[in-house]
Amino acid sequence: MIKSILKLKHSRVLLLLFSIIFAYLLFKSRNYQPFHNLLLSFGYLGAFFAGLLYTYGFTAAPATAILLILAKEQNIILAGFIAGLGALIGDLTIFKFIRFVFQDEFKKLSKQRIFNHSKNKIIKKLKKYIIIILAGFIISSPLPDEIGVSLLAGATPISTKIFSIFSYIFNTIGIFIILIIGSMI
Repeated sequence: MIKSILKLKHSRVLLLLFSIIFAYLLFKSRNYQPFHNLLLSFGYLGAFFAGLLYTYGFTAAPATAILLILAKEQNIILAGFIAGLGALIGDLTIFKFIRFVFQDEFKKLSKQRIFNHSKNKIIKKLKKYIIIILAGFIISSPLPDEIGVSLLAGATPISTKIFSIFSYIFNTIGIFIILIIGSMI
């Protein structure tokens, strides 16, 4: 069945749709006791793995559903920091992959006329800050972190250390918001 789905014209969109439906079913079954007990049996390790899954486009929706469920049962501050570590590891994987695989492409693109159009230093700095703010929003939300990480890895000269701090802070903020919402539902 998966092979036939992958052959479809819009297979990625269908996989994303299935991911969202799966997340809905996960959240809907939160009161189903065997499932609930299974999630709780993982303890804070479950929060870590939910954070790890939170960063990837196809797993962000199920990870969000798991975080919403865990919010009722775990200390949300501890769960948020632990899930933030999982998200950081996911983002570092994306960051290193993009830096390694696309390094030459980013160098070529930066030399293109369309990207060097602005010679004004103020406009260049403003563009840099807009990219950083946009990347922070994307990383903190359940949107695919691949987009935000790509913006930072390709459009800014950010070090791995600074990226790690940035990623951890923004992912943890987004996860805390989800956990707070989950504790209120």
